[in-house]
Amino acid sequence: MTADASTPGFSTTTEALRLRSWRLGPGQATMVTDLFNAEFFHLIVDDRADVHISSKDGRFYLGHFPLGRPGTEGDGWTLAVTGTAKVPGYRVRFDTETPAEIVAAAVQRVLATSRPL
Repeated sequence: MTADASTPGFSTTTEALRLRSWRLGPGQATMVTDLFNAEFFHLIVDDRADVHISSKDGRFYLGHFPLGRPGTEGDGWTLAVTGTAKVPGYRVRFDTETPAEIVAAAVQRVLATSRPL
């Protein structure tokens, strides 16, 4: 992409405007669930076939809801880390059509930032 600072607005090239192919669809949930080791995490599959993974200390949670989380508008994944008395935790939600590769990348990053106390 080229930009000419001498004129207002922005310019682009025909190449930059070409259509692209993007990864769509949920993919394989095992790309995410295979990231966890039974030594450090609990895994539960409930009667709806929803998957719940939590750290043994209970501060990390990942839920996979292939048909959508009950009571939500299409939540397919919920990743949450509980905060401390001084620092709040966080929650990230992905819908049912988010590619598993995207969820796996987010989970890998969260796991990479954890450390034993």
